[in-house]
Amino acid sequence: MGSLPRRQRVGAYAVMLRVHDERVEVLLSRLAPRVSRTELWTLPGGGIDHGEDPRAAVIREIHEETGLHATVGETAHVYSAHLPRTSRDGRLVDAHAIRIVYDGWVPPDAPTPRVLEVDGSTSEAAWKPLDDVVSGRVPVAGLVTDALVDHLPFRLQRVAAYAVVRRGDDLLLTRLSERAAHPGRWTLPGGGIDHGEHPAVALAREVEEECGLPCEVTGLLGVHDTHFFGNAPSGRIEDYHGVHLLFGATVGDGEPHVVEIDGTTDVAAWVPIADIESDAIEVLDLVRHALGSLS
Repeated sequence: MGSLPRRQRVGAYAVMLRVHDERVEVLLSRLAPRVSRTELWTLPGGGIDHGEDPRAAVIREIHEETGLHATVGETAHVYSAHLPRTSRDGRLVDAHAIRIVYDGWVPPDAPTPRVLEVDGSTSEAAWKPLDDVVSGRVPVAGLVTDALVDHLPFRLQRVAAYAVVRRGDDLLLTRLSERAAHPGRWTLPGGGIDHGEHPAVALAREVEEECGLPCEVTGLLGVHDTHFFGNAPSGRIEDYHGVHLLFGATVGDGEPHVVEIDGTTDVAAWVPIADIESDAIEVLDLVRHALGSLS
């Protein structure tokens, strides 16, 4: 081993997960035939140029290998592999690979991945079902297996306030946009409570942003929670726990309309309670929980 030429390489990579069609997928790059004679997939990324910041390097490499513009986190795990291998010029070398692996994500509406780099080390890029990767149905490099253990979905617990506003036989609801975790479904108006913000103040602000109506909050009706894996508006996959405070509320005169542009709400409307109970529209469990608080 000591007589072999020594080669040390430092690379930056990213674990990129998403939820698509209710399954978790991971973005992978397939090694080109000149690198691996058999099918082998690895994480998008590559070598860090001299003087290049590792985070900048992985963003550049992801774009070259997948055509996607990614965001990567601030922290990383480091992996080291020391083994003899054949270099590109055909010589056996004493190779030492140091891999810096970040969390990464792309927006939910990102295009289909495609390789931009010509004659590079990868020939294809694709989202692969995480179950297929873990089970071995997709052949992957050891780095993928190691990194997936350490890069679990980001855990987020969010406390939010929602308004239960009734007008006769109608309930004020908002529809989730394509930027939300459950696009097309209806929910109660409301949203996250900022640090240090009183829940009632947060709720009045959210209702005005989502419905364009002044809101007066009355009393707490109950607490609801939900737990699921999903994509945040940024595209980052999250192990999400939402704690929801349900308040009774009234709103001013006028028809609801969305004020906030490019948010997670695209429609606000008075919806007949009969349509909710008959499943004529798709609603989140939060809405049914709220109806129970009114009975």
